[in-house]
Amino acid sequence: MEYTRLGGSGLKVSRIALGCMSFGDRSRGYNEWALDDEAAEPIFRQAVELGITFWDTANVYGYGSSEEIVGRAIRRYTRREDVVLATKVFFPMHDGPGGSGLSRRAIMEQVDASLRRLSTDYVDLYQIHRFDPDTPAEETMEALHDVVKAGKARYLGASSMWAWQFAKLQYTADLGGWTRFVSMQNQYSLMQREDERELFGLLADHGVGSIPWSPLAKGRLTRPWHQRTERGDVDTLAQQRYSEEADKPIADAVERLAEARGVPMAQIALAWVLRNPVVSAPIVGPTKPHHLPDAVAALDLELTDDEVRMLEEPYTLRLPTGFA
Repeated sequence: MEYTRLGGSGLKVSRIALGCMSFGDRSRGYNEWALDDEAAEPIFRQAVELGITFWDTANVYGYGSSEEIVGRAIRRYTRREDVVLATKVFFPMHDGPGGSGLSRRAIMEQVDASLRRLSTDYVDLYQIHRFDPDTPAEETMEALHDVVKAGKARYLGASSMWAWQFAKLQYTADLGGWTRFVSMQNQYSLMQREDERELFGLLADHGVGSIPWSPLAKGRLTRPWHQRTERGDVDTLAQQRYSEEADKPIADAVERLAEARGVPMAQIALAWVLRNPVVSAPIVGPTKPHHLPDAVAALDLELTDDEVRMLEEPYTLRLPTGFA
């Protein structure tokens, strides 16, 4: 495993992050492919053995059950001091005034609820899951700063928003003398590259590390284009975001290069993401035994300039997805 600093901060993270959205309680109406404690055990053990110390979840994943599973996994398979633990706030957890959004009421209520579920006194990285247009930026940034000063979070991060929104929040933090964001969890893959134009210049200028979600385009970059999977048949988000015929040439290019290199497609797609100097650690959400070893192997895969051009050539301009 390789390790790096998260953006310009001093926080040391593994270059591959364990995405925990796939862990949860199906009985709460969560994803049909969600893994419970028993099914997730081999993956957590594997993450520990591979040296993946950066674990990312959110309050809304499994409607709280992902955080519960992650908290139990830390106690069973590793030590809290050996894990960089991240979670998020924004999406609805209940209908009350503190159940969603980024108001002071919601942030204070939800961080405490996340800490209870995770069975910890603090998280290393507390992230806003989206931009909240209904709450003043000053209220949000001061509340997040107070979370840090209370010792409930060590660092702050953001996720999935327009560059102007992120710049507004950072500027507001500066004006108030409050804690700034050190990371941005944004969608980035060979099938969604709009942040190269929209966001990455700002992140580089601010010393903010990108921790991309869906670096494998929800699996579409891990298999031939027309190959179906059980999850792909029911994952409506994947169908909405990565089903256009314009994406097929991208998947085909990854498949050709993987065959030429004699490696899985996932390694090619992740090696491409890891080349970007703004990227600190792509987030991989494993559900199968080979997912994490493939991700770690991508760290040793160096793509040539010609190979990069072949992978990038089929891409066409598109709208960012996931927040707009």
